[in-house]
Amino acid sequence: QVQLVESGGGLVQAGGSMRLSCAGSGRTFSWYAMGWFRQAPGKEREFVAAISWSGGNTYYADSVKGRFTISRDNAKNTVFLQMNSLKPEDTATYYCAAAKSVATISKGYDYWGQGTQVTVSS
Repeated sequence: QVQLVESGGGLVQAGGSMRLSCAGSGRTFSWYAMGWFRQAPGKEREFVAAISWSGGNTYYADSVKGRFTISRDNAKNTVFLQMNSLKPEDTATYYCAAAKSVATISKGYDYWGQGTQVTVSS
């Protein structure tokens, strides 16, 4: 069992930056691949980024490639999402999730956080 808690969301102007954190509980955190997803009002949840258990492999949605960076610190049971050059269309609730193997679809993930709101003003 892994429990996940996101933090770091808020309001930022377009072009700004924000870093999200996801703290995981349990000694097995480092065994899991981690992902970030987002969901805007009236839209389906979409993949943003994922990272392998070791951090050696990362994956990004085309819409965020070159602007967002996913990373993890297994010693601190934490995964991060650094978001730069933010756009109004990045506005959404962001969720972190844990999976036994890295995936880019939501059904590949076993555990989810409660989400953190990111709002980008124009």
